[in-house]
Amino acid sequence: EARIVNESWIKALLLASIFGAVLLAVEALISWFGSTRAEGHAINTRLKMIGQGRSREETMNMLRRPGSAVPQGLPPIIARLALKLERMLTAVQMKMPTGRHMIILLLAWVAVFFAVVFVMVASGTTINFNRLLIVATFAGVAGAMIPIMLLNIKATRTRKKMEAQFPVALDVFVRGLRAGHPIAAALDLLTVEMADPIGSEFGIVVDEVTYGAELRDALQDMADRWDLDDMRMFIVSLSVQSETGGNLAEILENLSSVIRERHTMFLKVRALSSEGRMTAVMLAARRVFVFKSIFFL
Repeated sequence: EARIVNESWIKALLLASIFGAVLLAVEALISWFGSTRAEGHAINTRLKMIGQGRSREETMNMLRRPGSAVPQGLPPIIARLALKLERMLTAVQMKMPTGRHMIILLLAWVAVFFAVVFVMVASGTTINFNRLLIVATFAGVAGAMIPIMLLNIKATRTRKKMEAQFPVALDVFVRGLRAGHPIAAALDLLTVEMADPIGSEFGIVVDEVTYGAELRDALQDMADRWDLDDMRMFIVSLSVQSETGGNLAEILENLSSVIRERHTMFLKVRALSSEGRMTAVMLAARRVFVFKSIFFL
C-alpha cells in the first residue's frame, strides 16, 4: 500500500511539473511575441539602423540608395522605364544600387539559361536554334521578369501603405504645430512616431535639412521618389503658407480631410468597377492561355 501511495504522489508531482513548465513556456512565448510586435510598431528602418550604430549621414545615404539616379541623355522611353524602376526599388526600400541590381538579374537570366541547357544535354534532348530561343525566353521570364513582377507587387503594397499613412502623418504634424513646435521639430516627431515606410522617408527629409538642404527641396525630392499627389499637395500648402502666411495647422487639417475623402471616393469607384476589371483580366488571360496551348500542341 505504501508503494502504491508513493507512486501516486510521484505521478501527481510529475503531472504538476509538466503543467507548470508548459504554462511558463506559453507565458514566455506570449510575452516575447507581444514585445516583438510592440517593437515593430514603435520603430522604423531608419531608427533600427541608427540603433545599430550607424551615423545619421550613413543611414541617410543608404536609404536614399546612392548611385541610383537616372542618367541624363537617355531616349524618352528608356528614361521613363528607368525612372519607373527607380521608384519601384525605392518603394521596396532596397538599399542596393540599381546597377548592381540589374547585374544580378542578368546573371540570374544567364544562370537559368545554362542550367536548362545542361539538363537538356544530360537528358539527351536535341538542341537547335528554336529550342534555344524557347529556353532563352523561359530563362528571361524565370530569371528576370518574375523577380521584377514580385518587386512590383511589393512596391504597390508599400505605396498603398504610404498613401494610407499620409493623412495620419498630417494629423501628427498638425498636433505638433498646435503644441508649439516649429516645422522642423514637428517633422522630426514623425520620424519617431510613424512606422515604415513614411517614418523613414520623413527621417531622410529631416537628415537632409540637418545637413544643409532646403526644406522645400527635401520634401520635393521625397514626392519625386514616390510620385504621390498627396505629397505634392502637402508641399504646395507649405509653400503657399510660407509666402502668404496663415494658420498652417488649419490648412493641413483641411488637406488631411480632403485626402481622406478622395481616398474614400477612389475605393467606391474601385468597388463599382470591380466586375468590369475582372472581366478584362479574364479576357486577357484567355488569349494568352489559348496562344500557349496552340504553341505547345
